[in-house]
Formats: sequence, C-alpha cells, structure tokens
Amino acid sequence: MKNHRKLKLTDILVTIVIALVFGLIYKLWGPVSYLLKPLGFQIDQLIYGMWFMAGPFALLLIRKPGTALLAETAAALGEVLFAGQGGVIDFYYGFLQGLFAELVFLVFRYKSFNFSVAVLSGMASALASFILDLGYGYLFELAGWNLILNIIFRFIGAGLIAGAFSYVLVKALESAGVANIVRPVSKDDYDVLNQ
Repeated sequence: MKNHRKLKLTDILVTIVIALVFGLIYKLWGPVSYLLKPLGFQIDQLIYGMWFMAGPFALLLIRKPGTALLAETAAALGEVLFAGQGGVIDFYYGFLQGLFAELVFLVFRYKSFNFSVAVLSGMASALASFILDLGYGYLFELAGWNLILNIIFRFIGAGLIAGAFSYVLVKALESAGVANIVRPVSKDDYDVLNQ
C-alpha cells in the first residue's frame, strides 16, 4: 500500500472527532427511534441506518483504509461513554458494522467513492447488525411477514441514511471546501489533470 494511503495522526484525530460527534448523535437517536416503534410494521427500521453512518461518512471524507472501522468503533464507544441505551454491547456492534462498511471499500480497492459504493457500505453495516442480532434470538420471535419487513426496512434505511445521506453530506463538504482540510490535493491529483 502506498504511503499516502496510510492513516496519519491528523487523519486519526479527525476520525475520532467525527466518531465522538456520531457517538453523541447515536445516543440522541435512541429516543427518536422509540417514537416510531408504536407505529408498528417495523417503521423504526427505516431510520435505523443512522447508527451505521459514522463509518461510511468518515471513509468517504478521509478516503484512507481503516477509517470506517476506526470511526464506527469509536462512535460506538462514544455512545457507550455518553450512556447510550445498549451499553457495552454497542461497542461490538460498532466494530462489526465498521468492519463490514470497510470491506465494501476494500472490495473496490479504496479507489471508488461514488454513490453506489456508499450505499453498499451502509447496507453492509446493516448486514453486520443482523449477524449480531441473530445471537440475541429476538429476530426469530417475529412473525414471518414482520421479520421480512424488519430486514427490508433496515436495509433500505441503511442504504439511504448511512450510504446516500453520508455521500450527499460529504459532497456538500467538498463543495464548501471543507474536505480539502482533511484530504489536500496531492501530486497524483495534479498528474491526472496533465494527462
């Protein structure tokens, strides 16, 4: 891996700041989710993707290997420190969700940061959450149609919020010039212009 692709201290610090912000958002998102639960039909799963957002967002912004894993794990730890609803278990969810988000970018060799890859990354985080949810067994308590709604809505919510919204947010930061602070133009970028 080329040296410019490795996380530097500034990348790690920016990722941790992003993670802490998302950790607080995750803590505050719980009550929002509980407001939708009484509506039934697994509607709350449509906003579940917020809990997967730190990893894809950070990797789309910083564009270096390891960022999604670090951001999602640290955000989950932040949620634990902010006394989130899940407790220490959130840390395990964050780690696996960050790992799965990271794997999507790895499949594309950290060269594609487009809308589709962002959406896939969010949906991969949803898949990770289902793997851990299986261990708790509550999914099997749902009626078949309810389980199908749960799965479909969580994947839709993850794709829209963790994937699409992260992508749009990073594009807005790029347009405002903020992204240049964390990923300045390199010699490779100039070389591409000269081709």
